[in-house]
Amino acid sequence: MKLLLVASDPMEFRGIRPRDDEVRLAENGVGAHHAAAAVDRALSSFRPDAIVSMGFCGALDPSFAIADIVVGTTIFAGDRAFPAEPPVTVARHRLGPISSIDHVARTAAEKSRLHATGSIAVEMEAAGVAQRAQKLGVPFFCIKSVTDLADETMANDFNAVLRSDGRFDTMKVLTSSLRHPWVRFPELIRFRQRCVLAARSLGEFIDDCRF
Repeated sequence: MKLLLVASDPMEFRGIRPRDDEVRLAENGVGAHHAAAAVDRALSSFRPDAIVSMGFCGALDPSFAIADIVVGTTIFAGDRAFPAEPPVTVARHRLGPISSIDHVARTAAEKSRLHATGSIAVEMEAAGVAQRAQKLGVPFFCIKSVTDLADETMANDFNAVLRSDGRFDTMKVLTSSLRHPWVRFPELIRFRQRCVLAARSLGEFIDDCRF
């Protein structure tokens, strides 16, 4: 099977083991628009039999832990909903709806509101990937790994440093963290460590899946 894996950042692919030419990796920044463009670019030289939106997510369900795997059953994006298929696997994961929004869900209060809609996790790219998969008529999968918990409010405002190209401005992140270094800088270090764990968890899970 020819499989297209779509993420927002190369770091989300770090746990993926090298595969043959039947698997293509595509990343193009944060957000549905950029994710859809990543699919379009990949299609210029690759025709997938299935497409997977993979990467990091925020937990909405309070029972989630860091690096837990979430497999989407439905992607909610505004007034639209996209169905997602579960892969065949015996690896531990949680199934449920995922909210795909246009900004980082930074506060515990916003996460609680999103959880009330029935979603168990939140992210920013899956809706764009789902649209493209639907247009192509190929199966769509959504597999995410948790990097922040439902009851956490981020001290760093990642929305304020997100550039129009879908990349976070590293210098602005660091400059902003220095305004409250005892809180924001340790949070950045902790988040980086969580991303490493989440990427590893993603790679191990996807390696166990059949699509």
